[in-house]
Amino acid sequence: MLVQLATTLPLCGLIWLVQVVVYPQFARVGPAEFAAYHEAHARLITLVVGPLMLAELGAAFVGIAAPDEHVPAGMAWLGLALTGIAWLTTMFASVPQHNVLSGGFEARAHEVLVATNWIRTAAWSARGALLLVWAQRATSAASMP
Repeated sequence: MLVQLATTLPLCGLIWLVQVVVYPQFARVGPAEFAAYHEAHARLITLVVGPLMLAELGAAFVGIAAPDEHVPAGMAWLGLALTGIAWLTTMFASVPQHNVLSGGFEARAHEVLVATNWIRTAAWSARGALLLVWAQRATSAASMP
């Protein structure tokens, strides 16, 4: 549970930052600078997000394989499903739009990227909330005599 909290909560904060600040700023980068800007963004964000996503996915599977006795199994499965939504949206919505944008700014690709990123934002936010409930249930049960 602690690894899940330690990976999901930062991802939750990061996805909100990307959704509200980073992606909207793509439209404000000049056409001559955009390809280099986007390449740097993709490279650097991957250094931060990639390890967190991999650790989160592994921890979600461990949560299924070795469930917390104080948490219903359905919560662990829901957490894994939300992780899956974030991963699938990344692979099938975000990455293709980033591939288009890597050649230069295209308004339609940017619009689709921002719109579909709300799916990841919702999934990670829901997973973060779920894990906080999970942690509260586990600590409440552990502190009972």
